[in-house]
Amino acid sequence: MKVLHPGMLTTIQDLGRFGFQKFGVIVSGAMDPFALRVANLLVGNKENTAALEMTLAGPTLQFNKNCLISITGFGMNAKINNEVVRHWRPVYVRAGSVLEFTPTTVGCRAYLAVEGGFAVPTIMGSTSTYLKAGIGGYNGRAIQTGDYLDIGQQASAPLVIKETLVSRLKESSFVYPKWHVSSEFLPKYQPNPVLRVVKGNQFEDFTEESRTAFLEGRFEVSSRSDRMGYRLSGQALQLTNQVELISEAVTSGTVQVPSDGNPILLLADRQTIGGYPKIAQVVRVDLPIIAQARPGEKVGFELVTLEQAQKWIREEEQSIKQLKTILKHLSER
Repeated sequence: MKVLHPGMLTTIQDLGRFGFQKFGVIVSGAMDPFALRVANLLVGNKENTAALEMTLAGPTLQFNKNCLISITGFGMNAKINNEVVRHWRPVYVRAGSVLEFTPTTVGCRAYLAVEGGFAVPTIMGSTSTYLKAGIGGYNGRAIQTGDYLDIGQQASAPLVIKETLVSRLKESSFVYPKWHVSSEFLPKYQPNPVLRVVKGNQFEDFTEESRTAFLEGRFEVSSRSDRMGYRLSGQALQLTNQVELISEAVTSGTVQVPSDGNPILLLADRQTIGGYPKIAQVVRVDLPIIAQARPGEKVGFELVTLEQAQKWIREEEQSIKQLKTILKHLSER
């Protein structure tokens, strides 16, 4: 696959680099892990296979062989040889075709998976790109014009639907089935979202006014936001008493509040530990939603219980399991 144009920020990601945080190595991985997982399942890959994460303005790519792809996420329109191609379904593409992404007014990140994944080295158990350290992905960097992205070996258990799509290609640039992943199955992607949170370790240490402002107010996503975290601006949040905290572990979705009172919502490229007070933790199933927010949007927070958060995780995993089962047997009739 040749890169004709790289887009704004296009990197190779999987689900992250785990097991090395004790050495100060960050997890990284997809900002929207749900979209990456489903993209891989739709082409017969394992969920953690290397895929492209595209931000705001996607790349232009040329295929040098026939291949099965899928596009997921929220934001960006896609065309193959100037024909619109739909998202959230497998798509069989003819060699020589050009895939182009154009931005939309909502959403931030789309994902492109190919059958077999992208053939890049595994570093510390992951293919994910960490730009600041220059490791993983394609030479530790975002893709550039002129790069050639090699595709890995065909999936060991190809989708049943692939055989039908291959037979239907004929003279077309691409073909895809009539079905797609239902919107009811997807995260509640939307602009200006309200994110569900559980209390952070220092939630009760903030003033009552600050706790109310956090849960009832709105915070704007700063243009200084990146894959490490979203900087939020709004009513400044204050502690009842200023205290020195011992640094402790943080994770994706941790909401820290530095001395200026403006929250920082940590995401994929977060540091391994943090010393700022933590007012909240975004529930795991809402991480894809915040990953799709763009600078200038406003986000709110809704307090839920740990039991609710765990229930939603179980429901999401059950849905993923059901999708795997359906894809294993589904064929076009």
